[in-house]
Amino acid sequence: MDAVDEVKNRLNIEDVVSEYVQLKRAGRNWKGLSPFSEERTPSFMVSPEKQIWHDFSSGKGGNVFSFIMEVEGLTFKEALELLARKAGVDLEQYRTPGQRRGPNKERLYELLEAATKFYQVQFSRHRETLEYVLKKRQFSKETALEWRIGYSPNSGDALVKFLKTKGFTDAEMKQAGVTAQRYRGVGDMFRGRVMIPLCDQQGRVIGFTARLLRDDPNAPKYINTPQTPLYDKSRHIFGLHLAKEAIRKGGYVVVAEGNLDVIASHQAGIRQVVATAGTALTEQHLQGLSRFTGDIRLSFDADKAGLNATERAIPIASKTKVSLSIITIPSGKDPDELIKQDPEIWKKVIEAPQYAVDWLIERYQSLLNMDTGAGKRQFSDVILQVVKELQDPVEQDHYVTELAHKIGVSPDALRTKLHQTEAASQPQRQKRVKIKPQQFDKAYLNRKRSQDLLLGIALMRPKLRSIALDILPEMLIDQDAHTIFDFLRAHPDFREGEDADELRPIVDYVKILEDQFEDWDKSYDLVELQNNIVALQKNLLLPYKETRQKEINEALANASDPEKTKLRIEYKDLEELLRLYKKGA
Repeated sequence: MDAVDEVKNRLNIEDVVSEYVQLKRAGRNWKGLSPFSEERTPSFMVSPEKQIWHDFSSGKGGNVFSFIMEVEGLTFKEALELLARKAGVDLEQYRTPGQRRGPNKERLYELLEAATKFYQVQFSRHRETLEYVLKKRQFSKETALEWRIGYSPNSGDALVKFLKTKGFTDAEMKQAGVTAQRYRGVGDMFRGRVMIPLCDQQGRVIGFTARLLRDDPNAPKYINTPQTPLYDKSRHIFGLHLAKEAIRKGGYVVVAEGNLDVIASHQAGIRQVVATAGTALTEQHLQGLSRFTGDIRLSFDADKAGLNATERAIPIASKTKVSLSIITIPSGKDPDELIKQDPEIWKKVIEAPQYAVDWLIERYQSLLNMDTGAGKRQFSDVILQVVKELQDPVEQDHYVTELAHKIGVSPDALRTKLHQTEAASQPQRQKRVKIKPQQFDKAYLNRKRSQDLLLGIALMRPKLRSIALDILPEMLIDQDAHTIFDFLRAHPDFREGEDADELRPIVDYVKILEDQFEDWDKSYDLVELQNNIVALQKNLLLPYKETRQKEINEALANASDPEKTKLRIEYKDLEELLRLYKKGA
């Protein structure tokens, strides 16, 4: 039994789903309101018998893994890790020795959880920090508890001493990013600071952001946990674990610059707000947010760093196919200041964003002298650099026409400049080798894909091997496929990863089969895979049947009587085989 099967066997799907959806018994099934859409009549069904779910309002459905992937916005690997923790399954025992290298992440999670509790206790005892958080920042006690705000003592090694009493080593503390090497030895990374935990999507602490309590011109106001096995600032999104439900229901997300801006917004009841580490918005950030919504709204500060970061985000957003818009706060305030003034103004501002490219055009119109040739050139240089990154040709053409109107030139002149810009930015490529036209034949490619997927299933899922290989060898279209087919038929107990002399000459083809099998991950249930196998077999049989029956009809004219009988039997066998496949599908 593999890790996926072990997790599925230990968990009941209705127990997992009920953590997110209030379920009521409806005959043999359970029923509830969809977590993916606003509805008043329950249309979300869970079948304990089949261990599946289906949401009729959104058309989504699947097993316990697909549910967690949808509701938490996780990859399959991340969902497996989450569910394994719920089921009490140690994934390490299912990994090969080579996969077990590296730090023990579970120990690091435990260490950071202990550190968070330590900082919280110190916070509750430190009068100056309480006054800063509760009075100056105007956060409530409930907010401080929800975000687990703490304080790091300025003694130098208070946390180190505490963690050692809990059995953690110097190496583990270093890996978790809570210590630093100082002239007297290992000491606390954070000292005399307000501590705000950084959490992953499931709410597990992976690091800290720390604000200096007493302003010191010789010390940075904020410092974050350095890169660790758990914390990656290019991927981490602050507050997502508390904002994801509001993002999904609201249909959009606001990305602010400061962590305290996020906390203030949540306290005001506007919870679809998150932040990144400073202004470095990356492709990984946008991809992570796109799992919850395609409508992303930036609210960076109006200083030079914030404006430059906003500009850099526009082409990244186009590449990741999300809709990026910009929130402009009146009087150049930051969200925290605006919320303190009136939360309703902040709400109205984030509900009236400006599309990013339009915002950029207005920004440079105000910065440049559009009455001069130099101003028009600079304006077109900047905007066309962004327009060339837009993936949609209709959108690209719209902005070329609009820019031409604004600077008083013909659209054709701008298109010429755009193409020159694109050509200049293109890397030099090797001359392509001309491929024979028949290699692009659609029917051939469809048949090749069906063949490779079928062989991938046979290779990676031994339990389904006999079903997947129940085909005529003649249905396969290349020699490498025949080699795999013959080998698996001769070695029905072969396991992926084992050495096989017969497969070494085609090791690259075997890797391709394994790689494309990612589309058929092990979370698919047996019935679903079997149905797909039948469909793939039919896709292989149809073109072979048409070709072979044509050959049989031509051969019948000159065949002897015994040969005619044999050919007619083969003809009927092909018809019967197709009928069986159609029935199975």
